[in-house]
Amino acid sequence: MEYLKKTFRWFGPSFGVTLDDIKQIGVEGIVAACQEVPLGEVWPVATIAALKKEIESHGLEWSVVESVNIHTSIKYGHPDRDGYIANYIQTLKNLAENDIHTVCYNFMQLIDWTRTDLDYMLPTGGSALRYSPIAAAAFDLFILKRENAKETYEESIYLEAENYFENLSAAERKKLEQSILAGMPGSRKLIALEQFKKNHETVLQISKEKLQENLSYFLNAIIPEAEKIGVKMAIHPDDPPFSVFGVPRIVSNYDDLKFLLNCCPSPSNGLTFCSGSLGASEENDLVKIISDFGNRIHFIHLRNVARSPDGSFYEAEHLNGSVPIDQVMKAIVLEQKRRHEKGSEEVMIPMRPDHGHVLLDDKKRQADFYSGYSLIGRAMGLAQLSGLERGIRESLI
Repeated sequence: MEYLKKTFRWFGPSFGVTLDDIKQIGVEGIVAACQEVPLGEVWPVATIAALKKEIESHGLEWSVVESVNIHTSIKYGHPDRDGYIANYIQTLKNLAENDIHTVCYNFMQLIDWTRTDLDYMLPTGGSALRYSPIAAAAFDLFILKRENAKETYEESIYLEAENYFENLSAAERKKLEQSILAGMPGSRKLIALEQFKKNHETVLQISKEKLQENLSYFLNAIIPEAEKIGVKMAIHPDDPPFSVFGVPRIVSNYDDLKFLLNCCPSPSNGLTFCSGSLGASEENDLVKIISDFGNRIHFIHLRNVARSPDGSFYEAEHLNGSVPIDQVMKAIVLEQKRRHEKGSEEVMIPMRPDHGHVLLDDKKRQADFYSGYSLIGRAMGLAQLSGLERGIRESLI
């Protein structure tokens, strides 16, 4: 039976990690996107072909697109959304024309993920990404200054956030702001605070139910077309999987996943299983999610998080943290076994080590790559996960 397909995310020629670097660590596939195409516009066939040719010239394949981002008009249900949906469908057709058939995307609001510290120092001397609910509350209350935000926090949390913020220097306050506004993988450009505020005010007017309705509208428009051309859509969970700054989450737990899969039943409407995003909430049973929705998992992100009782977490070493990664891997291998026995063509599921610590020589090039996407830290994660996968497979023989 086939192993998982080992892949690695790459952000293009301007990224501080090259294809030559990646090839040395033994991956088979690249996870990439046409970063230069403006949000909402069609990805031209020629642009896709050029990127694919560059990847293949290094002896690698373009295995997964991450991401064909979704325009805010679609997420917010604006009158012009149908035009952007038509562009999205055309992009999928252009990808299929280039024999690329797996697309990871997300429906997150404001930013793609939220962290309050992008360089959290570990006892080992490496660094990781971290989320603190107190720091997030301080940003919400005293930098973002969300209207009526104080009423949404327990008094003890408010007082702790206030004390935390008052004890930050001006430089530390700026660092907190920049850490949160940097939550867009593939770009070193921060979201402008004023634009963030404007977008935030808009999304706060939209209920969770309306956001789910907008997601359903999008899926029911694109999935029939995706199915015709053999494209598998794989939605990424919200990160973190709970409300931040008062914004609803709609892809964060078992019930959310069940809703989106049932709202448009199709093999092309599937999931990116991310152990780190889902694992940031202790309420998520990751093994159950794999067992119940495994046949709709088209892409896998594996990483670990170390959760604390106060709701904070940092991105731990891939094999050590609050996520039972051995049980997760076993559930994935068993899903592959089920697929193999049923004669499925999609047994060799693409997997990438998600994020990584900044280690060793990574520190010398830290300014060149994007937060979470170091070379050595992710390579170590891939090696650990590959060994875990082999060991579990051997134990099941």
